[in-house]
Amino acid sequence: MTIFLNILFILVAVNALLLVFSVNRNNAKAKKSVNKPTAETTAKVYPLNIISTKYKKAI
Repeated sequence: MTIFLNILFILVAVNALLLVFSVNRNNAKAKKSVNKPTAETTAKVYPLNIISTKYKKAI
């Protein structure tokens, strides 16, 4: 039983360590990628033509 708990504790500790490194790495990437939007990065939004659509009546 103690061997099982030791292995479980080691795996949980390794998982927590990897989680900390992953979160820190993602925060660093997020800070680097914050740029002002330019004309190339902004998406064009087209208006929806809802009035001209016809809906069929459900039976």
